[in-house]
Amino acid sequence: MKGSEGQSDNIQGGLLSGDLPFLVTAAHELKSPLSLVRQLALSLEASTVDSAERDRMLRQIILTSERALRLTTDLSRSSRLEDSIFDLEPINPQQLCEEVAHELTPLYAARGRQIQVASHHRSMLVVANHDLLRRIMLNFGDNALHYTDSSAPVQLRARVHDKGRRIRLGVRDYGPAVPTDTWQRLQDSLGTNTQVLHSRPQSSGLGLYVAGQFASAMQGEIGATRHRDGVTFFVDIDASTQLSLL
Repeated sequence: MKGSEGQSDNIQGGLLSGDLPFLVTAAHELKSPLSLVRQLALSLEASTVDSAERDRMLRQIILTSERALRLTTDLSRSSRLEDSIFDLEPINPQQLCEEVAHELTPLYAARGRQIQVASHHRSMLVVANHDLLRRIMLNFGDNALHYTDSSAPVQLRARVHDKGRRIRLGVRDYGPAVPTDTWQRLQDSLGTNTQVLHSRPQSSGLGLYVAGQFASAMQGEIGATRHRDGVTFFVDIDASTQLSLL
């Protein structure tokens, strides 16, 4: 979801209108990992493979199942946001990016991809809920894995934004570009509704919708910056004043 080079847009979280579109989208998003798990399981049952190939297939089943489980957990968590109370605390965004990269590394390795965290030497703290912010970044990282079509590593980065008032955590992928006219149509609905992107056929927008809900619960915003060779999805979260008091 991209516009002109370097163009960024904030994406507000919002509710979907009607349950049916939401259910259809959820089914679309879950179909791919579940189909892969079924295909791998049937292959294991029907064929004779050596131990190395068997281990690889079993590992792929586990990782794909974990991805589907993350999505269903996020959907369940999103549906209960209005009735939940979330603790907000100072969090080191650089450390959180490293946690997310570490968690996703096996999944990336199984697809022959790499994920890394950009170094940052300036001290930063955000005011956020650790679990919700982690889930947003896992969502971005998972999307980047499936849409990146380059050997370049997917990169997680945290940096100071808005003159130090906010911290921007982003995930840079190298997937197919979304045409400018499509970007213009999607600006208002990105993160607030679901829509399949023809240049990224696995994308329904469901993950971004959930990420938008999580960000909104922390008074944050998600957004995207278009590049010629990919996109950066980001979340802007209030910076903590704790460092300034030290």
